[in-house]
Amino acid sequence: MNPLAQQLNETIAHEQPRVFEMLSKLGRAIYFPKIGILSQSAEAKQKAKTYNATIGIATENGQPMHLEVIQETLSAYEPKDIYEYAPPAGKPELRTAWRDKMLQENPSLAGKRFSQPVVTNALTHGLSIVADLFADEGDAVILPDKNWENYELTFGIRRGAVMVEYPLYDADGSFNAAGLRDALLAQKERGKAIVLLNFPNNPTGYTPGKKEGEAIVAAIRDAAEAGINVVAVTDDAYFALFFEDSLHESLFGRLCGLHERVLPVKIDGATKEEYVWGFRVGFITYGGTSDACLAALEQKTLGIIRATISSGPHPSQTFVLRALKSPDFADQKARKYAIMKGRANRVKQLLDSGKYGDDLIYYPFNSGYFMCLKLDVDAEAVRQLLLNEYEVGTIALGGTDLRVAFSCIEEPELEDLFDRIHRAVLDVRAGK
Repeated sequence: MNPLAQQLNETIAHEQPRVFEMLSKLGRAIYFPKIGILSQSAEAKQKAKTYNATIGIATENGQPMHLEVIQETLSAYEPKDIYEYAPPAGKPELRTAWRDKMLQENPSLAGKRFSQPVVTNALTHGLSIVADLFADEGDAVILPDKNWENYELTFGIRRGAVMVEYPLYDADGSFNAAGLRDALLAQKERGKAIVLLNFPNNPTGYTPGKKEGEAIVAAIRDAAEAGINVVAVTDDAYFALFFEDSLHESLFGRLCGLHERVLPVKIDGATKEEYVWGFRVGFITYGGTSDACLAALEQKTLGIIRATISSGPHPSQTFVLRALKSPDFADQKARKYAIMKGRANRVKQLLDSGKYGDDLIYYPFNSGYFMCLKLDVDAEAVRQLLLNEYEVGTIALGGTDLRVAFSCIEEPELEDLFDRIHRAVLDVRAGK
């Protein structure tokens, strides 16, 4: 094993032995080179005042070389902020700004120990890092039965983990914390579990309330006290899009410092929060352990980044940083939130109006981009009919669930959308 990896492992094992036990084989082997192209280039950037012949970019007239046909569309930005490689961990100013944003929006983080966010190539990349660092073949990944299909690819197909599902809702239509607890305690023999907490949930658009959140935290604590090491991942892709009386914070803050056997990992980003899907700017943040352990986990994270994408795109990081620092940011974001909330409320108003009888029953939703219908006919047949006869696109999940993204439908058009869905359901029921 490389001495740098061994040194990081010794630090983690000394500071937080349970966290060391959570690491996968790859997680234990990975490290970020201290003596290599990047480190030598960083040193040269500080000291090579005459000539810096290290890193592989081209320069001209004292700035990164660039084409005018590109720069003319980016004239608001200095070439140094868009053309050079970004550091593997991301722009330092952006990392600080995002941490400040996390503290402002999550009061439960006050006084808690957590790392500086590391920039990822959006949220899927962050989840992939978690999988690489902590998932070995046969490890259990605990998640609700209504989940984002990419989890299976990221943790199951790529890393060989076993997906362990529990029903998302209980009999009362609330989050099934008892099911989560049972699924966790069933991993006693394995001694380890990775828990995926995705709120607002994709595909249902559901976020638990305060009491449900407390029950989730209690379930994870019970598993830890039973001797199970828990990597608790909060996938906060749709964070802040909370439209009703649900949790308005990430559970990450509640999980930081919960137990020595619990490692909270927050995956979030500008992708959905700031409506910049194509920018691919996400973050991964570790919580609840010692500063030395957090530093070691960051180094291992940088090793994964270096070994896969080397570093994230610089221009989009600059764009997001500029937005976060703008005095107009909060006001503009509030206006977009109001539009999204209006669409969600209109959907619920339509479905509760009685217009569609019992044909369009829906799972509880209160946040995010989506809602999910529970049909009494084949969802795939409805999806196909909607496409071919009504020119409407939806997502069929399982036998009877149909996901509808109200995020991309103007509020005045929502009634026509659900009218068409209703007609398609009736057509399928009639055998058309």
